[in-house]
Amino acid sequence: QLLFSRSLLLQSCNSTRIITMASIATSSSTSSPATADLCDDFVTSPTRLSVAGSGDFRDYGGIKKFHGQIETVRCFESNPLVRKTLQEPGNGRVLVVDGGASTRVAILGDMLAKFAQDNGWKGIIVNGCIRDSKVISELSVGVKARGTHPLKSAKTH
Repeated sequence: QLLFSRSLLLQSCNSTRIITMASIATSSSTSSPATADLCDDFVTSPTRLSVAGSGDFRDYGGIKKFHGQIETVRCFESNPLVRKTLQEPGNGRVLVVDGGASTRVAILGDMLAKFAQDNGWKGIIVNGCIRDSKVISELSVGVKARGTHPLKSAKTH
């Protein structure tokens, strides 16, 4: 299972598929591949790779550390796909939202974060902004994002 840490988040876009890798949680009884090995296996072009630094994502959810199988959604300044995904059973998964690093609107608010909590999602990582951060901080779900913005997203796609 993958554990998001502040130290590293790699994203590579391959056609319509987003591959997201984070530092791997290991214990003395479990051996996991190194991040460099995952890059060797999944990243074919260095021009299609971006690395998020340690200060790029902030904690907003009530749970600070979370892990699980990753589900990905790509959207830009419009969040209906995020809503649709979070209304499904999460079964302990983590939703990674590629919002194109937009800081012009919020992709996630308290209502969607509540769907995540109620439907069994472990956490959400947003490459973009969220809103309603005070309410989200009181929910039992992990939320990491680049920042906050008071304006809600479009509902077009």
